[in-house]
Amino acid sequence: MAAHRKSAHRKPKQRPFTGPAARTAATLALAGAATATSATGAGAAPAEPVPTAAQVRAKVDRLYHDAEVATEKYNGAKEKEAAATKAVDTLADEAARRTDRLNTARHTLGSMATAQYRTGALDPAVQLALSSDPDSYLERAAHLDRAGDRQASLLSSIRRQLSGIARVKARADQETETLAARRAELDKHRAAIQSKLADARKLLATLTAAERAAYERAAYERVADAAHGGGPAAPADRAVVGAHADRAAPRSSVAAPNSRAARAVAFAHGVIGKPYVWGATGPNAFDCSGLTQAAWQAAGVSLPRTTYTQINAGQRVSRSELAPGDLVFFYSGISHVGLYIGGGQMIHAPRPGAPVRIAPISQMPFAGATRVA
Repeated sequence: MAAHRKSAHRKPKQRPFTGPAARTAATLALAGAATATSATGAGAAPAEPVPTAAQVRAKVDRLYHDAEVATEKYNGAKEKEAAATKAVDTLADEAARRTDRLNTARHTLGSMATAQYRTGALDPAVQLALSSDPDSYLERAAHLDRAGDRQASLLSSIRRQLSGIARVKARADQETETLAARRAELDKHRAAIQSKLADARKLLATLTAAERAAYERAAYERVADAAHGGGPAAPADRAVVGAHADRAAPRSSVAAPNSRAARAVAFAHGVIGKPYVWGATGPNAFDCSGLTQAAWQAAGVSLPRTTYTQINAGQRVSRSELAPGDLVFFYSGISHVGLYIGGGQMIHAPRPGAPVRIAPISQMPFAGATRVA
């Protein structure tokens, strides 16, 4: 009986499926595996497509433009920082001069007090009564009265000087706070520039050497094509342009409106080929507004430092009225400037890696122009 119960609980032996049953089981197993695989991969993000060389070039161009916007903000912040530094230094010098005058007045007052202590032991009436020479005493007394008046005036002066020094120090504290804010702003714009340029370098590094060369060559070819009226440049011309030989470009036959504009244009021609460096104003490197500022400085005219202040540094002129020496501005934020040289062309400092060169003003979105003199 016990043996019978034991055999009743024994697990029946499973037999493998054969025929139609086997096919059905295999189909179910494959369907389950596919479902599991689908569920496992449902949360995984699809791989991002690798950008094409054209997309990389477009992103690099945007980063360079953003870096130039930040550069002009940096230039403006640097001017403000320089002004705040000068104000703090001026106030420190003023406080030092006032302190020197105060110390001199205090020394004079101390000398007068010492003299009075030595001679003022007796009451003046007693000194007069005991004096063997009343006339001489009265003369000395008159001197003492005048000395007392000088002492009172000196004390009043010291009080005024103390008040003045306190005001100067309060102004110096305010200017020091302003200076700290300007330096923080400067650091912010510097970091933005460096970040944009670093991102651009990383993107360019994803291109092959041939693609990077094509990117640089494309900018020069656009200039060469514009110089030939929009038609394709000859191979020899492309070779010259590609070799950074903008110095050999013929000068415009359009005459400058005056001698100062002519000197500004001549200066710009003389620095063609020099590198772009953000924040630079020459003589060995320039950014865009640094170049136009230096060119007009060579002509004896002082321009503000930034694109958005240079556009207000003269008389606005339309695109159809442009003459050599005019400042031409680009983009809606007035973030780029060049020096017009006639014939629809300008000399400008384009961006990092692209030296000062001649380029058509049609190369960028035109925003306005200013005639300096």
